[in-house]
Amino acid sequence: MSAAALPRSRSAAAELAGIALVLGACACFAALDTTTKVVSVSVPMLMALWFRYAFQAVATTAAVLPQRGLAVLRTRRLPFHVLRGVLLLTSSMFAFLSLRYLPVGEFTAIVMIAPLVVTLLAATFMHEPVSALRWTLVAGGFAGTLVIVRPGGESFSWAMLLPLGLVASNAWFQALTSQLARTEDPFTMHLYTGWVGALLASLALPWAWQSDLASPWLWAGLLLMGLSATVGHFLLILAYRDTAASTLTPYLYSQIGFAMLGGWLVFSHIPDGASLFGMALIALCGAAGAWLTVHESRLRLRLAEA
Repeated sequence: MSAAALPRSRSAAAELAGIALVLGACACFAALDTTTKVVSVSVPMLMALWFRYAFQAVATTAAVLPQRGLAVLRTRRLPFHVLRGVLLLTSSMFAFLSLRYLPVGEFTAIVMIAPLVVTLLAATFMHEPVSALRWTLVAGGFAGTLVIVRPGGESFSWAMLLPLGLVASNAWFQALTSQLARTEDPFTMHLYTGWVGALLASLALPWAWQSDLASPWLWAGLLLMGLSATVGHFLLILAYRDTAASTLTPYLYSQIGFAMLGGWLVFSHIPDGASLFGMALIALCGAAGAWLTVHESRLRLRLAEA
């Protein structure tokens, strides 16, 4: 093997490993949403959220602090870390409420328009240039959402608007994450996010705690929520550490498939034809947007080298 081929083979192996990690993370997040739907019927929302964030905060601290020490907590952008934690907690609250009423697959598909909404935020508030093709993809993603929600149709209910609140908070979360990731350690970001959510949920815990849950399986479900969220976020960190985000983003839409599988296995729910079309349209537009990002970055690199 030539010296030039060796780095390329290592790069290809790193990309495959990153893709595998992202697929694992998406499976974890689908498990989190499926478990949340089961738990949301019987467990108070703030109690469930406390378990989810407390587990993440403690597990992340136990894994990271012995290796990195207190230096991992140092940051000059603490207010932005706190805001990021608040946004993620808000997203989790919308997710909990949404999953109480909506099927897991349809809920996940609506939430996956968040990257397209980030494009809208970038153009509107950050004054970044957005091409006509990218605007078309954003419009296609919103069209897919309308097909799933079908306002005015027989299956429409007010609960279908709840994921849109999650999309709004999650879009701001992603936009802030992309800004912080340029200067901040990802483990620092993960630690602060978990602890902000845990501490805020702890404030309401005395009024939300319910010790006499109907089934011991609900306690197991709460622990599974925390485990799924923690492992999923760790896998994402490992994936983005060695692989470009533009390479991994299209594979995030596999979460829709995992969510449909979870909905079928646990609730015997299969989306109707219109919902499947809307899900496919969202996934197609989102993946195409990720491909466009790769194409644009390569074009900028060629122009810079010319």
